[in-house]
Amino acid sequence: MTHNAPQEAVTVALTGASGAQYAMRLVECLLEADRTVYLLVSKAAHVVIATEMGLKLPGQAAAMEEFLWEYFGTDGEQLRVFGKEDWFAPPASGSSSPSSMVICPCSTGTLSAIACGASDNLIERAADVALKERRQLILVPREAPYSEVHLENMLKLTRMGALVLPASPGFYHQPQTIDDLIDFVVARILDHLGVTHTLIARWGESRV
Repeated sequence: MTHNAPQEAVTVALTGASGAQYAMRLVECLLEADRTVYLLVSKAAHVVIATEMGLKLPGQAAAMEEFLWEYFGTDGEQLRVFGKEDWFAPPASGSSSPSSMVICPCSTGTLSAIACGASDNLIERAADVALKERRQLILVPREAPYSEVHLENMLKLTRMGALVLPASPGFYHQPQTIDDLIDFVVARILDHLGVTHTLIARWGESRV
């Protein structure tokens, strides 16, 4: 397999909101598209992944990396995992090779921290870097209902240049399974990343 250059890397962060399936499917699709993935997993995300998918990720970044290499059938050239305080990770600095970032799922706590510029961990810092460097930042919240605080933070981040893409699957593609609903959201994320996919037909294609 021929890997893309580092500047085509995508940083994917998982936080403690429900919707781990979206994130894991997104990573799978990015790897299949031969994209390099920088993966960041919060402590709360470990709990969500274990609860929703029955997948118990190792706590240490190096061990998690090896675990996921086997899980996704890839290697260290394409998938790199960084700990929450790894300040030397590429996503932590604006002087690193540019990359898009997707936080999927994005908890409302993470949303708030990014909106305030907290930067208390690598996920928040990487998002802060994406904003200040005018790089692509996609936030995928999965919450219902949204409070006024949540909506204000989304508006604030949208005005900063981030894209808020809620995990709200559509039904016009006539989904038959849960996987079809997951793929709908992942397809929208891939569209905005400019990654070619065949997860679902684009609007109008089935009528041609």
